Amino acid sequence: MAKPKNRFKLILFGTLALLLVAAGGGFAYWKTREKTIVVQSDKATRRNLTELVVANGKIQPVIQVKISPEVSGEIIELPVKEGQTVKKGDLLLKIKPEVYVAARKQAEAAYKSSVAAHTTAEATLHKAAAEYKRHQDLLREHLVSDSVFDEVKASFEVAEAQVNSSDHQVEMAKASLDSADESLAKTTITSPLDGVITKLNSQLGERVLGTVQNQGTEIMTISDLSEMEARVDIGEVDVVLMNPGQTVRLEVDAFKDKKFSGTVTEIANSSTSAALGMNSGNSQEATKFSVKIRIKEKEQFRPGMSCSAEIETRYRTNVLTVPIASVTTRLPKEKEKKANPTNPVTPSAVADTVTASTTSTNSARGDKKAPKPIEVVFVVEGDHAKMAPVKIGISDDSYWEITEGLKDGQEIVTGSFRAISHDLEDGKRIKKGPAGSNAGKPSDSTKAD
Repeated sequence: MAKPKNRFKLILFGTLALLLVAAGGGFAYWKTREKTIVVQSDKATRRNLTELVVANGKIQPVIQVKISPEVSGEIIELPVKEGQTVKKGDLLLKIKPEVYVAARKQAEAAYKSSVAAHTTAEATLHKAAAEYKRHQDLLREHLVSDSVFDEVKASFEVAEAQVNSSDHQVEMAKASLDSADESLAKTTITSPLDGVITKLNSQLGERVLGTVQNQGTEIMTISDLSEMEARVDIGEVDVVLMNPGQTVRLEVDAFKDKKFSGTVTEIANSSTSAALGMNSGNSQEATKFSVKIRIKEKEQFRPGMSCSAEIETRYRTNVLTVPIASVTTRLPKEKEKKANPTNPVTPSAVADTVTASTTSTNSARGDKKAPKPIEVVFVVEGDHAKMAPVKIGISDDSYWEITEGLKDGQEIVTGSFRAISHDLEDGKRIKKGPAGSNAGKPSDSTKAD
């Protein structure tokens, strides 16, 4: 009776062992079998590309003048208002002139006094010259002593010096009078151009400071609105691509349904932060350069309107292109093997984990710099994706120019974003499918296997 029971137990344990082995083998197969990635694809084709640099800025007049007085005082006349159109020579304001009238009268009196003093000095010189000549004749006849002659000669020389001094006094007085005349004239300010008063900061009766020794009060701004330009800020990476004459497409927020055209006219040589005297090392803002764009169309623009510009920097004709989403980065294969020779890793795994750890390790040990990722695309070869290193050129909103690494008509993976940026590896099995929420996810379908 004991033997059948032992035989039954052996059979039971054997069956359980077989089931466990089968389950383990099935689990191992499920874990190790190749997953299939659902992707979308398209062919590399030739097209024309225009590289655009996009920037934001403000609309401003090409010509605008800030009016500040050169003399200080109270505004007693202000016949203009903001938004008013003025012509060149029109009266803009008048500053109380009494102080400058008095200064002018004082300078005129000093000038007349110096002229009278000059006349007196000339008469004295004429008399001294006659005495000097007469005593020269007497000295030759030995009718006058040398001491007397020397006194007369000294008087003559003093009279000459007084005339020269009076000449300078007259010049100084005349300059003071001219300055007083100019200061008096500056109490009346007229428009230097035809335009519109786009800003008025002062009011009638307000006291203003002149610009002679101070910054001065900015009373108003006059702008010529017939010629307008966009002033946009360009980053330091893109400003090297800017050149005068480049074509620009403009959108002004106030005119949503219209697009405007323009031309680059001026590119700043220094950044806006440098122009303001800021220390770029302490500034958290990105370095920007001002670029001026002349607007061709005439419209009711107002200074300060917001705008965006698309500047055409470079143009390529009939070049090989791929969608922007098709280009991603991976570490070079030879670098991957050196990073972990005993346990090779996939390009995506390297891009996600090895780069950070390798960089920190190399930095700590003082080794060579970590390998830099390269641009790649994934070429469709049957039901597998082949990673192809490429060199890129310019781009527009949708396509990259491919200068090396692809041929015309080659089919490449164009989606999904997750598949290209993370999941795909060299030699990975793929399956073409429509774009959707499942695109790029591994497929467990046995049909794909």
